[in-house]
Amino acid sequence: GVTVAAVRKKGLGAKALCVEGRMFAVLSSTEQLVVKLAKERVDALVSTGRGARFEPFHGAAMNEWFVAAPGQEKDWLALAEEALAFVGSRQQEQASDGLP
Repeated sequence: GVTVAAVRKKGLGAKALCVEGRMFAVLSSTEQLVVKLAKERVDALVSTGRGARFEPFHGAAMNEWFVAAPGQEKDWLALAEEALAFVGSRQQEQASDGLP
């Protein structure tokens, strides 16, 4: 199921939403929504100006992590649900392959 977990990873905020122990959404320390999505989806969102690739530190953009731009708060729930589906489906694929 979905849980709220305390995380201490460089560049991420203190609270994350997790599914089966894997993060799918984080409220950053600057109160921005950060979600894990397929690289192609992140590319599409970035190209339309809805946000940027998440960079835990300058010059280290993460291909599958997207940070919503200010003013996009109305999209947060949909983005979090999409991230949950993405990470949850990857979990199911790995489980069916016998991977941890």
